[in-house]
Amino acid sequence: MRVFVSLISVGSVLALTACTPAVPDSGAEAGFDTSPFDAPPPAGTTIFGEPLVPPIRVESTSLDAPTAAPRSPGSSTSAGTFRASSGNSDIASETAAALSASQSNTGQAPLQASPSNPAPLIVGNAGISDENDFGAVSSRQSIESDADRLAENRSQYQVIEPTAVPVRQGDAGPNVVSYALSATNPLGTRIYSRTGINLRAKSERNCAGYRSSDLAQQAFLEAGGPKRDRLALDVDGDGYACDWDPLVYQHAVQN
Repeated sequence: MRVFVSLISVGSVLALTACTPAVPDSGAEAGFDTSPFDAPPPAGTTIFGEPLVPPIRVESTSLDAPTAAPRSPGSSTSAGTFRASSGNSDIASETAAALSASQSNTGQAPLQASPSNPAPLIVGNAGISDENDFGAVSSRQSIESDADRLAENRSQYQVIEPTAVPVRQGDAGPNVVSYALSATNPLGTRIYSRTGINLRAKSERNCAGYRSSDLAQQAFLEAGGPKRDRLALDVDGDGYACDWDPLVYQHAVQN
């Protein structure tokens, strides 16, 4: 019974295989060369609607074997034999000649560095100027002429004697110079009490309104400084407004 069923199954498969249509060769229809031994596609073959152009046959020829380049006469180079084609024979000859010339000696012995060697010859050196040449200057000048020239220069000097500083007329306000000369505490040393909110920012803003620290110090003294700081110019309480430093005037007097 089982053998009979198997025979029926095999027969059904064979019948279906006979009814299945053959699959066309897409490569042959599209013009592809599926084998190097196949014939070229016939004329008029198209691929994707465009005519298929058969490849152009390329003829190949063998190149001439390279020949040895002639060696220049008397060449002592140890380089290998130059190989070049007939079109490069001139380049090979020139290269061999250049190598031979570079390795040949000029016939002069090499110069050995030594302190006893003579100084090299200077070509086109004009030498020192006439004013710096002692021989040339000594022929025109003497010790006596130098003394006369120095005396003439000294006679033309003008000595300006110092005069007294003019005294201020009237009430011109506090004198920052006098205040600086009488000051004893260095810059940044707190002597006076300063209270307030955000004094540092206020002092920087107010100091920016003066063109110099001298003007700020004068305004500070006119407003009741150094004990009082109504303008918020002396935030650290040292008696000096806007980093004004009395040492500038003290050093000027000492020198």
